[in-house]
Amino acid sequence: MAQLDVIIFAMWRSIPLTLFWFTYFGSLGIFYPLFSLYLRENAGLTGSQVGIVLAISPLIGMIAQPLWGQIADRTGARGRTLALLTLGTAFGYLWLGVARGFSSIVIAMVALALVGTAVFPLMTSVSLAILRSAGRHAFGHVRVWGTIGFFALVLIFPWILKHYGAPGSAAPTQLAQPGLELMFPVTAALVFVSAVIAWFLPSKGAVAMRAARGDWRELLHNRAFLRFLFFSLVANFLMHGPMWLFPLFVRSRGGDVETIRSMWILMLTIEIPLVLLTGSGIKRLGARGMLTVGVLVGGARWLLCALVHDPVLLFAVQALHGITVVGLNLGSPLYLDVVAPEKLRSTAQGVLSMVSAGIAGIASNATSGWLVDHGGTDLLYLICGVGCLALGLASFWILPAVRRQDSVRQEMAVTSETLT
Repeated sequence: MAQLDVIIFAMWRSIPLTLFWFTYFGSLGIFYPLFSLYLRENAGLTGSQVGIVLAISPLIGMIAQPLWGQIADRTGARGRTLALLTLGTAFGYLWLGVARGFSSIVIAMVALALVGTAVFPLMTSVSLAILRSAGRHAFGHVRVWGTIGFFALVLIFPWILKHYGAPGSAAPTQLAQPGLELMFPVTAALVFVSAVIAWFLPSKGAVAMRAARGDWRELLHNRAFLRFLFFSLVANFLMHGPMWLFPLFVRSRGGDVETIRSMWILMLTIEIPLVLLTGSGIKRLGARGMLTVGVLVGGARWLLCALVHDPVLLFAVQALHGITVVGLNLGSPLYLDVVAPEKLRSTAQGVLSMVSAGIAGIASNATSGWLVDHGGTDLLYLICGVGCLALGLASFWILPAVRRQDSVRQEMAVTSETLT
């Protein structure tokens, strides 16, 4: 009965956390699908300039993510650090919205990336700490509201744009999507709400554990951590490029914008219940098993994309996206939260983001673009599919098994472990 009371109390404390995930991911549901379109159409940048602007976040994030993670671990003020970073991100979106011209946009994007790229790894580590005693399913039940928020704003913002975004002048009608600059104040408003919520997150207990100076060196001697980083580097190298270039793949098969939108709706619809079942996946497979399944299913998806030409079957194949997200994107932070020391939780998550979104993301996007230019989209998906399948088969050799220290602590540790 006492343990049940602890779980109920922890779930009650997770309500602000749930609201944070919903509002922050809702902002991403506006920004990420539309930002490149804004740069090309509304800001009038060239293709090369768009590529440079989009490369800023992963480049800056390679430094900002582990740096802010170390600050949070050294001070123990993870919740307050998250609130300040989120507030800075809100102002960054406003600055980006008023920036005009390539140089001004680059400067604003650098400022946004300095704080914005560190929000996700820090919100993950804070969530895992707060939910450590809330039960196996707690993280999935909180994290799913991020997906719901993303999905909701993907559907709602076009309506907002239609009614409030386009001015009555004739000039904007020449654009593919007039009034798109409205995305910045709306995104900033949602992120500002997230910052206010973050200020009220719990600040005591596991979330306040402090690391001493030089403790980060423990990660350099943690073999399980280093082997996991290698696995994450390869997995994300095989995933990022095909995902970012997915619209080009759909176009190569005769699809259009509506086809892409319909596929995303299917992918998110499948993803939501699977995220809710994260606790069951952890119980049956463990974090290492989830990673293996995620990579294997991701490989099967890319391979089928390369080989299947029937539009109906190709549409159905995209349902595999949800399994990959839960297995890889949730399994990664979950596994890391067990193998990394608690006092270095934020630093470890920051390093993971640096490797997966930064190093692997940049290398994958560049390599994928080259493959598409020289061999076509089918070759890209064929190579990445085979690579993912090979990595999945080798995962139990690469990743050490997670040791269970004691039944309660391990269940909570795996539960609290956790894109997009």
